[in-house]
Amino acid sequence: MTSRSLTGELAAFSAELKFELDPFQRQSCVALEGGHSVLVCAPTGAGKTVVGEFAVHLALAAGGKCFYTTPIKALSNQKFADLTARYGRDEVGLLTGDQSINPDASVVVMTTEVLRNMLYAGSDALRGLSYVVMDEVHYLADRFRGAVWEEVILHLPPEVRLVSLSATVSNAEEFGAWMETVRGDTAVIVDETRPVPLWQHVMVGKRMFDLFDPKSSDAKVVVDEDLQRYIKHRESVDRMDSWGVPGRGRGGPRRSFRPMPRPEVISRLDDEGLLPAITFIFSRAGCDGALAQCVRSRLDLSREDDREVVDAIIEKHTGDLPKSDLEVLGYWEWREGLHRGFAAHHAGMLPAFRHTVEELFVRGLVRAVFATETLALGINMPARTVVLERLVKFNGESHAELTPGEYTQLTGRAGRRGIDVEGHAVVLWQPEVDTSAVAGLASTRTYPLRSSFRPGYNMSINLVDRMGAAESRALLERSFAQFQADRSVVGLVRGIERNEAQLRKLRSQLGDESFFEYIQLRERIRERERNLERQGRTDRRQAAVSSLTALRRGDVVAIPSGRRQGLAVILEPDATPGDPRPLVLTEDKWAGRVSAADFPTPAESLGRLRLPKHVDHRTARVRRDLASALRSTGIVVPRRARTGGKSKAADDRDLQTLRRALRNHPAHARPDREQLARIGERYNRLERETEHLRQQVAATTNSLARTFDRILGLLEERGYVEHGEVTQDGRRLARIYAEADLVVAESLRQGLWRGLGPAELAAVVSILVFESRQEGGYLGASGPTEPIRRAVDATIGVWSQLRTDESRHRLAPTREPDLGFVTGVYTWARGDDLADALMASGDRGNALSAGDFVRWCRQVIDLLDQIHNTADDVEVAATASKAVRAIRRGVVAVDAA
Repeated sequence: MTSRSLTGELAAFSAELKFELDPFQRQSCVALEGGHSVLVCAPTGAGKTVVGEFAVHLALAAGGKCFYTTPIKALSNQKFADLTARYGRDEVGLLTGDQSINPDASVVVMTTEVLRNMLYAGSDALRGLSYVVMDEVHYLADRFRGAVWEEVILHLPPEVRLVSLSATVSNAEEFGAWMETVRGDTAVIVDETRPVPLWQHVMVGKRMFDLFDPKSSDAKVVVDEDLQRYIKHRESVDRMDSWGVPGRGRGGPRRSFRPMPRPEVISRLDDEGLLPAITFIFSRAGCDGALAQCVRSRLDLSREDDREVVDAIIEKHTGDLPKSDLEVLGYWEWREGLHRGFAAHHAGMLPAFRHTVEELFVRGLVRAVFATETLALGINMPARTVVLERLVKFNGESHAELTPGEYTQLTGRAGRRGIDVEGHAVVLWQPEVDTSAVAGLASTRTYPLRSSFRPGYNMSINLVDRMGAAESRALLERSFAQFQADRSVVGLVRGIERNEAQLRKLRSQLGDESFFEYIQLRERIRERERNLERQGRTDRRQAAVSSLTALRRGDVVAIPSGRRQGLAVILEPDATPGDPRPLVLTEDKWAGRVSAADFPTPAESLGRLRLPKHVDHRTARVRRDLASALRSTGIVVPRRARTGGKSKAADDRDLQTLRRALRNHPAHARPDREQLARIGERYNRLERETEHLRQQVAATTNSLARTFDRILGLLEERGYVEHGEVTQDGRRLARIYAEADLVVAESLRQGLWRGLGPAELAAVVSILVFESRQEGGYLGASGPTEPIRRAVDATIGVWSQLRTDESRHRLAPTREPDLGFVTGVYTWARGDDLADALMASGDRGNALSAGDFVRWCRQVIDLLDQIHNTADDVEVAATASKAVRAIRRGVVAVDAA
């Protein structure tokens, strides 16, 4: 179908484009013009946003309104600029947390949270709304913010057409089925074809190989033979080189692998014609280190006649920065990198620096960027090549291997539509890289969308205020989270039904009720015997643990069984509670740690061996001499006592009573007793399995409604809801959108922040938004002034009481306040310079990065704005407003996006 064969508004829209619509774009637009909502799933860079822009066109053509939502401010700013260039400033507005431009326009770009807040507030701006575009709708899987997307989908008026744009997910049909359930007629369009083909490579040293063998297919993935052969050769050479190196021990192997320096990697890519490239490094320090390496090297990717343009773009974004702050911001080193065509990009950078890098990269003036994975989340910075240094990243709790979905998201940046014929993904080989695992990552297409929707205090109070408790429960049951949970229940219920039919059949084979009673008696005896055996094992292990804990250095013990059986001397005792593992040396010259598993009977000291002050058990001569001394003590291993003594079962009265009842039961004398007993055992086994399935179903069904009821119970206790109606305090809570929303509401209600100055209030509220990157806990109230210390202490008291109530109501706990930003934001808000504020915000003598400082300042500003708008106390509201003005200066005010 060419643009000439299109009709209606789609023909007018496509006539303005400089390219032909792809099949999935045409299909989506036709469905949208036909009055359907649409869910479009396609790879990064495929052109999904064209469908969103067609929704804008339809709204303007019909004299209606369109809201275009994005997950992050940077994307909102980007889309605002695109739509303004197309439709003019009068038609397009922008609403983010800290910007409001032409909010009454026909087309308004906004972050998803802004639309959620408008829906809860019943904003007049929703009148006449005909289309909502939700870009990057797969964000609803985000465990911190994902619930917002579902809230919007569930609360939008039914007449609004929804355009949902998602990265490729493997359960698009499931997501589409839910959308149809809650939004009505929804067309699901899935396109898995990348607009630019992607080639996968592995770089081993300076050599580049294809990852896949030409014989590979979707059915069978084959790793390139030349790649496998070269890696084996490389590992063999490395092993040979690592033996017998002077000063490295006695001929042992030495792992001497050193990765190729980053400037050389970039030069190699340049030689192959693979720039511009994004190198993903999963740490901010790693990105900064890579940039520093390149600055120190002779690497230069720039063209002489580009320098003036580069300087103009730098000045556009950073010209308003105070000149006195440039040194502390690392401006000159950063500028030097840009002049030579390379840069870092991560959340720790100043936003003005990040946005400069983004514009220079898109315009081809920066050709190599070292970035964290945040760059892969929606920002339009495509490259010819994506490089992955490692396939492991820190996920916030531990270092974990990349998932296929993450690998696809990262490598999706490779290949610029309309510029590159093909894109390239390059994995840098290291000894721990398994090429088969890389091939699995690159070829797997299973990354389902999982809902992260959970009711919280603000959501619950808004739901009750808008529709009452009963309707709120019904709405929660319509969420994607419950939809997915209920679908999982279907299989469980089928299993229960099959088992129940089999149970009825087995019950009929057992005959009368009398024999069924007999079978249940046998089951109770068996269960009691199992419990007693478990208790016996626990008691024996505890006895062994206690005996090992009591041993001292030089004690001689007998290891009763196993490979280490025989005498042993304790070299290092260990009193670790629950799992002591003392270091021993056996008479066979083995040294190592033993545990309770090596001692079925308690260990006891059989004597003592005098040990030297320092024992180097790693040295063979020391082990030999000590083993000889141990054998010379004359201590012998005692003969093991027979373990066939009385068991716990022999003395257990309950078990004896059950056995008597079994012997006296009429069915005990039946000739077919054992045959029927085998049927009974099958019955009991199946009954246990069925009960386990029932428990799983009970835990899954109505799980969100149960959580909502618990939240409602806590809010009623605290007076935010009375007799099903939201109170005045509850309405204040409904307007507070923060992770610690209830702590903020309680602190305002109790007047804990009255009497503070602007800088002091900023310091106190920072504990409810800031989150240290390092592990650490609350060590007591602290702060630079006595009013801050008192207010912090009182606020933490509110949190502590709430935590107790949450535990009682079986609710997830509110995150603990973090005092790490108190001094930093206080220093900045009272007017001190940036260097002092960064150092005061840092940890262990290290300054906080400028980007993090600005980000946390803006989050404090956001909460202060909400306090200004919700506080009943006029003094606190005015102080919050002054605090916002005190923080919003210098680097915090520049390039606010």
